[in-house]
Amino acid sequence: MPGPSVAFDGRESVDAVLAKTQAAVDGGVEAIWLACHLFERDPIVTASVLLSRHPHLKIILVAVSPYLVHPVHAAMAAATIDEFFPGRISLCLGVGAPADLANVGIEAAAPLRPMREALGICRHLFKGETVQVKGQRFTAQGRALGSGGRDIPLLLAASGPRMLRLAGSHADGVLLSASASEEFVHWSLDQLPASGVGAGFGRHGLIFASVAEDKKTAYDRLRRVLALTLRGKHHSRNLELAGSRLNQAAVNNAITAGDLATAERLINDAIVEHHAAAGTPDAFRARLAAYRAAGLDGTILTAMRTPEQISMVLSALNSHT
Repeated sequence: MPGPSVAFDGRESVDAVLAKTQAAVDGGVEAIWLACHLFERDPIVTASVLLSRHPHLKIILVAVSPYLVHPVHAAMAAATIDEFFPGRISLCLGVGAPADLANVGIEAAAPLRPMREALGICRHLFKGETVQVKGQRFTAQGRALGSGGRDIPLLLAASGPRMLRLAGSHADGVLLSASASEEFVHWSLDQLPASGVGAGFGRHGLIFASVAEDKKTAYDRLRRVLALTLRGKHHSRNLELAGSRLNQAAVNNAITAGDLATAERLINDAIVEHHAAAGTPDAFRARLAAYRAAGLDGTILTAMRTPEQISMVLSALNSHT
């Protein structure tokens, strides 16, 4: 079972990232997942800084979208980091956040084939091969990486059945998005192909985490981020499988109107309980155990806003190990 890991979304200042990383390392974290969101802090630059400061830390570049970063460039970046810091970088591709793509006028309709092409390009390059891919969306021909072959794990962020099957057949692991219920985790992992999944295939999930001495404080910290996440239509199956009753349209309308207080009120305790790991230390550990029982072998803790919150979450985790 992998050790604890945390994720940052790129929205924090660099000073905050450095402080939160130190808290994570002090708490025994072995890996940090850095999200790629347009207009925020660049994860490749951030990864290089964190790896140089913490010699035992590993970094996963999360949901790098080939629609925004050509797969050759994504492979180049990961390979260059691996040359400086061997064995300490992984690359996770993803379609990309819909808002990010919309902000720059990019449509990602029918993304399955383009994502297959992107995975193929990265895979060939990491093997040190001369790539020969002429795809519908992406082309890379007649060149190999200057750094040669690199042993870099290649993952895919996925949620729908076909993308999950693609992860199982073409990647070294899958990443499930935050706010997944344990029921949705179980359903998602059942979509992986029955054969062709490698023995070392990783089943990872982002989990909103909050620990406090009282349940209300822990739950309140997550209501906003759950509202921002679960309002999306692509979470309908996730909510349905968990038996969670949420008026997604009302949440979305409140957020669009800038009324975050109303959006937070629509996230009741049952939704927090089913779509996060939150509460007292004992309750938090029980929720993580439930996620692992659903099939995750990598639980990635996120949504901790301060170094102190990271320390509290990791203390709760470590006190039972």
